[in-house]
Amino acid sequence: MTVSEQQPGRPDERTGRLYGVGLGPGDPNLMTLRAVEVIAEADVIAYHSARHGRSIARSIAAKHLRADHIEEALVYPVTTETTDHPGGYRGAMEDFYTEAAARLAVHLDAGRTVAVLAEGDPMFYGSYMHMHKRLADRYPTEVIPGVTSVSAAAARLGAPLAEGEEVLTILPGTLPEEELTARLAATDAAVVMKLGRTFPAVRRAFEASGRLPEARYVERATMAGERLGELADTDAESVPYFAVAVLPSRIDARPERAPGDGEVTVVGTGPAGPLWLTPETRGALAAADDLVGYTTYLDRVPVRPGQTRHGSDNKVESERAEFALDLARRGRRVAVVSGGDPGVFAMATAVLEVASQEEYADVPVRVLPGVTAANAAAARAGAPLGHDYATISLSDRLKPWEVIAERLRAAASADLVLALYNPGSRSRTWQVGKARDLLLERRSPDTPVVLGRDVGGPGESVRTVRLADLDPAEVDMRTILIVGSSQTRWGRRGDGTQIVWTPRRYPED
Repeated sequence: MTVSEQQPGRPDERTGRLYGVGLGPGDPNLMTLRAVEVIAEADVIAYHSARHGRSIARSIAAKHLRADHIEEALVYPVTTETTDHPGGYRGAMEDFYTEAAARLAVHLDAGRTVAVLAEGDPMFYGSYMHMHKRLADRYPTEVIPGVTSVSAAAARLGAPLAEGEEVLTILPGTLPEEELTARLAATDAAVVMKLGRTFPAVRRAFEASGRLPEARYVERATMAGERLGELADTDAESVPYFAVAVLPSRIDARPERAPGDGEVTVVGTGPAGPLWLTPETRGALAAADDLVGYTTYLDRVPVRPGQTRHGSDNKVESERAEFALDLARRGRRVAVVSGGDPGVFAMATAVLEVASQEEYADVPVRVLPGVTAANAAAARAGAPLGHDYATISLSDRLKPWEVIAERLRAAASADLVLALYNPGSRSRTWQVGKARDLLLERRSPDTPVVLGRDVGGPGESVRTVRLADLDPAEVDMRTILIVGSSQTRWGRRGDGTQIVWTPRRYPED
């Protein structure tokens, strides 16, 4: 990347030129030709080092340094977060980078060319970028890219990092352990950098995310003392900072499993597309050998090489559950895909009902939560579920209407907010009207009713009407209704946005 001297605010050609020189992962033979040229042309060679004075960057470029090069060793004041600086570790480092940039500016103002050496790539977790941010707007600057440790690790493992539509995630090991766990569970492939003292937490994150069996360990790739191995077998006491953990591509890497290795995971995809998936659900979908579900919900899940998809109609829940459990009994890792939350009028119950049969007693079954339609519609409307509420399905396919009517009356008498699922379909057109009439026996005609249709999808519509004005013709199977209590409020804000909320406190009188 070259920044032209002709940009506004740049000094004239009498100033020196700044270079950020990527040296690659460690083997001097992996330096680029341009990196070698720049070092040869430079007047000043700058490099970072710890207090012991040894610099990995300098050692990589050593054979290209001349006796007449001016060397600037930029020595870190601290290498851990233990410091008595009043601004803490971050404050100490900010002061250091400011001072180091000022030292380089003296050379640049004198017309000297300065090459700042950087292991790997200068703009990838490197110290050079702190010089760049402080100097590039004042001096002509060029950054020479270098081979990163990520690329070197994959090359040394002989394992593809990412293929096709796979997502590669680069993570610093310094992230909180729970954050690492979530990100490892959700991604296809990953590299975790900055190990050393973070290794125990990183290893626990791999284990908690279920990815430890896939993880590889690479230490000092392409350098003397290089070490490769399985992450699970690596001794934490032996791990240096210059090591990475790698989750290679999953494509063509799915293991053969014995009959006892199978499992069923019931996952909720939320009300719509990928934005509603949890990291845990993303991970389960990516790890599955087979996806089983209603075709509409399967279509929300990205197609992955090596996976088999088994779509079916929406009214064969028990058959779908039995099919998934049979696959798992043969050693397959199966994800049963459900809309919303799988435990709310969805596939989790169907799977567990079949799994309770004796022939499936040894098949592991997990249920992972998802964002359910009531929560999605409520969030779009404001906070109508801010107090006690009941959830009722208006479908009489699996229970008699008399039971539904009795529950509606009971919930209305208790003054609960109601989330009404499955309100109508092509074959069920009268339940909404019946439910409205039942509720009007105990609720004010002005009670707000939220109609949330296709929430999160391209046809999303969320609006609020009076209970007396609820029109069954405007409700279909993709709609959820939230009926307020006597305390639920609705109105418009200054920007015209309509909001609905149920107060947290219920009146004592």
